Amino acid sequence: MTAWFKALRHEVRRGCPRTSFFYLFEGIKAVAKVNPGEFIRQVRAEGSKVVWPSMKETRTTAIMVLIMTALLAIFFFGVDSAFSAIVKFLLGLIG
Repeated sequence: MTAWFKALRHEVRRGCPRTSFFYLFEGIKAVAKVNPGEFIRQVRAEGSKVVWPSMKETRTTAIMVLIMTALLAIFFFGVDSAFSAIVKFLLGLIG
């Protein structure tokens, strides 16, 4: 018996072969189930730990995103226009 066949037999004996889709889930344990009230309490507790940004930080970040989006739009417009001009020039040489 070859070594790879012995290894495969061992994996099959353990549960599912390594090539099986279910091999990925073999070591995962089930999550403890809680009732809806306890779940809501846990969500509120975790939400209270979050440090929410101030209105000024939110406004500043939104403005920076808009500026960067506009700059990238202008950049990609320029690159697209340059490639378009190059392709038109090369096609003009052919035909």
